[in-house]
Amino acid sequence: MPLDLRNTPSDWPRNRLLLALPARIRGQILSSLEPVPCVREHVLTDADSSLDHVYFPDSGVISVVAVYPDGGIIELATIGREGSTGFQAVFGAKVSSVRLLVQLPGTATKMPRAAFARAMETVPVFRTLMFAHVHAFLEQVMISAGCNGAHSLKQRLARWLLMMRDRNDDDTLSITQDLLAEMLGVQRPSITNTIRALEQAGHIACGRRKVTILDRDGLVGQSCECYLLTRARIAQHLPKTYTN
Repeated sequence: MPLDLRNTPSDWPRNRLLLALPARIRGQILSSLEPVPCVREHVLTDADSSLDHVYFPDSGVISVVAVYPDGGIIELATIGREGSTGFQAVFGAKVSSVRLLVQLPGTATKMPRAAFARAMETVPVFRTLMFAHVHAFLEQVMISAGCNGAHSLKQRLARWLLMMRDRNDDDTLSITQDLLAEMLGVQRPSITNTIRALEQAGHIACGRRKVTILDRDGLVGQSCECYLLTRARIAQHLPKTYTN
């Protein structure tokens, strides 16, 4: 059934990847798009499950998570309003190899995989933009892998918080310490101690199920170079989508 666009928000879509498309092209695919809520810690697509939709976040953040046989998980990358979850569908995948988990709540636009595949085949501007996004996404994954092996937990946590803030509309991030520990692949006490150190330095304030960034410049100083490198790579490949 076609989407009734009369009931959609007036500023939809807000995803910058979609907004980077020429208005005429975006209008052509609008009937294939649907706004959906993104609830914190909700699994949009699980590993080894059918890849039915591609999501374009309007607000909030989606984590790309590797799932191990013993049930352990670790975050590979994050996707906000500058991108999409189409990095697998670009290559024709029908089953997801990763878990797509809502990290920060918000909204997204979803597109059926079949419609995404048609757009990739028949709309050259869309195809070029999605390939640029995949390039930026893979660079983020590679930088994250190097960061996890080379830098301290404090540096990695600062980078993670800054990346979340870049995709959020305010300085308060709706996130739990338990989920932070899972995403960064460490034990909860390690996260607690590291958050306490950043709090004592005046960079953040931690409340129940939330972290507020008080001093962004100070947090940049606590981060490793991977934060600014990731920003630079995304801006290089997707100059119209990463404007913070």
